[in-house]
Amino acid sequence: MEAEEYFSKDFEWEDLKSEIENDPSFQYHLLPFDPSSSSAIRPPEEESNAWRKFHSRHYTGKFFKERRYLLKEFPELVSCGKGSRVLEVGCGNGSTALPILRGNENVTLYACDCSSEALEYAREMVDASNVASFQHRFHPFVFDFSLSSFPDWLFCSPCRKTSLGQSFPSDIKEAGRTLTGVPSKETSCCLGGLDFVTLIFTLSAIPLHMMPSALMKCFSVLKPGGFLLFRDYGLFDMTMLRFELDKRVGFCEYMRSDGTRSYFFSLETVRDLFVRAGFIEVELDYCCIKSLNRKKGKSMRRVWVHGKFQKPPL
Repeated sequence: MEAEEYFSKDFEWEDLKSEIENDPSFQYHLLPFDPSSSSAIRPPEEESNAWRKFHSRHYTGKFFKERRYLLKEFPELVSCGKGSRVLEVGCGNGSTALPILRGNENVTLYACDCSSEALEYAREMVDASNVASFQHRFHPFVFDFSLSSFPDWLFCSPCRKTSLGQSFPSDIKEAGRTLTGVPSKETSCCLGGLDFVTLIFTLSAIPLHMMPSALMKCFSVLKPGGFLLFRDYGLFDMTMLRFELDKRVGFCEYMRSDGTRSYFFSLETVRDLFVRAGFIEVELDYCCIKSLNRKKGKSMRRVWVHGKFQKPPL
């Protein structure tokens, strides 16, 4: 599968920004936010629990739509060579995993999520593809990067001494079963580090104050010169504008009725977070796409942030 040209400009973000800022009905989104007024400050474990419950309800059906645009947006996943290793953080039900596996037979994909139900479904989808190499190259494991450091076996040897990593059992279990793909104790504990880490609509799901630590963990498992590929909700996305005032729990941060949250990024916020974590900015821009709701006959303006960041080469 070859990656086609990536398209991201149905409209200009600055025009949308001007329109929102001049519309009185959206003014509450732009007001300063006093953190002490928020009742949504919770222990980190509760944040993860909300997403586990979400996936237990929604890991199949309409929530499983393959992100085929991924290889257009990140052609590096197609062109990388034999032995390349990718870690997908927050893989959910496999909607990103399958395009990556299809796009490049040289890739070994490690995928983690806090939800065992979502990972089980992802494994089912990979198995249902009936492509044997997919099954051998796909290694899911239950893990929440917002709570813990990545297991030692993801790190390259030079990084191990200075990384945030810590030892984990070689068999990571959830609900009484082992999710395959984790190196055994008998094998080398170091896989040589990762060529790519993907964060696809994952960072926005954790509170803003937890993001710096989470990004430093991603930085630590990459090889020198490795890339983090980022896509997430952008400021003034249609989804943000639909949130009502009582769902606002921070500046650009909202909580749904089921307890899951979303943050909507400006380019400045993304740049600051990644540079502070040690990354070099390679690409960063808004992706502004008009999406047609055929049932209602309405055009929806979606805004995402597209980014590529590199760990400095040695």
